Amino acid sequence: MKRWPTPHIERIVDADDLHIAPFRADGITPGTPTWIWSVVVDGRLFVRAWNGTRSRWYQAAIAQRAGQITTAGATYDVAFHSADPGLKDRIDAAYRTKYAASSYLPPMVASGPQAATVEVTPRPAPQA
Repeated sequence: MKRWPTPHIERIVDADDLHIAPFRADGITPGTPTWIWSVVVDGRLFVRAWNGTRSRWYQAAIAQRAGQITTAGATYDVAFHSADPGLKDRIDAAYRTKYAASSYLPPMVASGPQAATVEVTPRPAPQA
């Protein structure tokens, strides 16, 4: 998997405005952007679906494996991968740290959203 360049991941980790838009079934058209929480573990970007694996954006991300994110004033072409289950505790810890003040935190570290954890990696823009 491709890694995020340091300046990009630093901007992303400091932002709290990530919008995710997996491609629609045509594999080209981005879906409706959805605001979600994001965390970074070891320079890797992870997101979770509040509604677990039933979430429409999660299902589209897993099916299409690509789309876009918009955060920190930039839009990135990305790939989506199921997160390594061995990182669950570290991803939970990152959520607890970044969103400690939020009353929405407990559900995000529960089993439903944990099962819907996605790693987001950069991908090159399609060639014309």
